[in-house]
Amino acid sequence: MAALFQSTSMPDRDWWSVLWPDPDALLWQVGIRPGMSVLDLCCGDGYFTGPLAALVDGRIAALDLDPDMIELAKAEVQRRDASVRQWICADATCVAECLDEAVDYVLIANTFHGVPDPIGLAHSVREVLRPDGLFCIVNWHPYPREETMVLGKPRGPRTEMRMSPESVRRVVEAAGFCLLRIVDLPPYHYAAIFQLA
Repeated sequence: MAALFQSTSMPDRDWWSVLWPDPDALLWQVGIRPGMSVLDLCCGDGYFTGPLAALVDGRIAALDLDPDMIELAKAEVQRRDASVRQWICADATCVAECLDEAVDYVLIANTFHGVPDPIGLAHSVREVLRPDGLFCIVNWHPYPREETMVLGKPRGPRTEMRMSPESVRRVVEAAGFCLLRIVDLPPYHYAAIFQLA
């Protein structure tokens, strides 16, 4: 996975839970609601997949490139006593070929900075969204890495890999989206939420 998505390895749960103590609240902040169908793109170990599955009552698909991450995500969903409609082990750019139906919302958290072809990925997301669907990218603010401290250590991707909201906007709008809003997610993140243009 590191060769395809550089600097996007899963963090340890200890500091991840300090940084995101209430993942359910984050999902509400970015506009995910019961009744929506959602794709958790690059779901990793399921830190958001479990809460998502519970929130949308199983109307969720989850994709990750790493089969070991999929297994961890499945365990997290089971721990929440929730369900996932479709598990997909594939490259994120192939999502249109794998997803069994279009969705209302695509969430990608803490991975977009390491995608080798971000415009291509945004085009792939466009193909799986319903006409009024939303695409949300949760990203690290472009602060220097040495300033993003969690449990006494600098965390997150290398400083040069971090993307400002404006740089994310330029990339995603090139794929036929328009920026709907930016949601600040203290202390170190933001969510850029797009709709189809």
